Amino acid sequence: MNSLLQDYSHKRKNILTGEWVLVSPHRAKRPWQGQNEAVSKEVRPSYDESCYLCAGNTRINGEQNPKYEDVFIFTNDFAALQYDSKPFAVKEGLLEAHSEQGICKVICFSPDHSKSLADMDPKDITKVVQAWQNEYKSLGANPKINYVQIFENKGAVMGCSNPHPHGQVWSQSTLPNEVEKKDRQQKNYYKKHISSLLGDYLYQELEKQERIIFENESFVLLIPFWAVWPFETMIVPKRTQKSILEMTNTETNHFAEAISVLTKAYDKLFNTSFPYSSGIHQAPTNGEVNNHWHWHMSFYPPLLRSATVKKFMVGYEMFGSPQRDITAEIANKMLKELI
Repeated sequence: MNSLLQDYSHKRKNILTGEWVLVSPHRAKRPWQGQNEAVSKEVRPSYDESCYLCAGNTRINGEQNPKYEDVFIFTNDFAALQYDSKPFAVKEGLLEAHSEQGICKVICFSPDHSKSLADMDPKDITKVVQAWQNEYKSLGANPKINYVQIFENKGAVMGCSNPHPHGQVWSQSTLPNEVEKKDRQQKNYYKKHISSLLGDYLYQELEKQERIIFENESFVLLIPFWAVWPFETMIVPKRTQKSILEMTNTETNHFAEAISVLTKAYDKLFNTSFPYSSGIHQAPTNGEVNNHWHWHMSFYPPLLRSATVKKFMVGYEMFGSPQRDITAEIANKMLKELI
């Protein structure tokens, strides 16, 4: 391990976006007198009669959920994107706007109101992964849809509006900002090297073994060299795949195992139900070949020093660039010890 990266301020490049993060390892020792969040001691029941997502309950729009027994999917009652949005464009000097069409879905992971992914058996997480695959395939087949974004917000601190374990799928007619950056970076690399950017990066990480938390036959769980959030992680398939549809049944099980291992370790880290936003970035569904894509799943958790102290993206990070104190290598060591 390069000791310079552990002792001195420096910048690290995110090869997937082309952007930089400032790392300040010497600041990790500073005392904390800032905000401390209250630790929730709530113990959720397996069923909540007031929950809009529980099986058999009525949602806010008056529709009744079926008495589902594993994964349940429905169109978001308060969708951010409208499928029937009128096509239009506004160009008035420097003022520009374009209509955006899309379909938003909600995926309830389990009928059990109390279970997060960390509490679920890997075989049940596999059912969630299969639901993601089905939604990516069906939504992506729609000629109006050019990208499908799968994500989860876990915990109120991450803006989750309902504690029942669930994720979302937003599909839309254009590529969102972060995906556009990754599409461009991977495409440029592929044109030059005729190989996967993320695949070549993974090969280097496997050689160094400095940031790898866990691996099985098909996947690697690691903290990216360029991680912004204190305990940010990424799950990457060892075999180059454009999307989650290219996984074999065995690989799907291995992916579920990696998710289970990570979320359990997260909960152990500060002895709390660990909040995060997670999402899968994969090839657009725009009808192009997209051979440059190597799909991956990222987890962005806000907790910094304990269950009560979280990282804020403020000040320099809003006006300059992202910054972190604890290095990716130290964070890796802390998580790896919990597996």
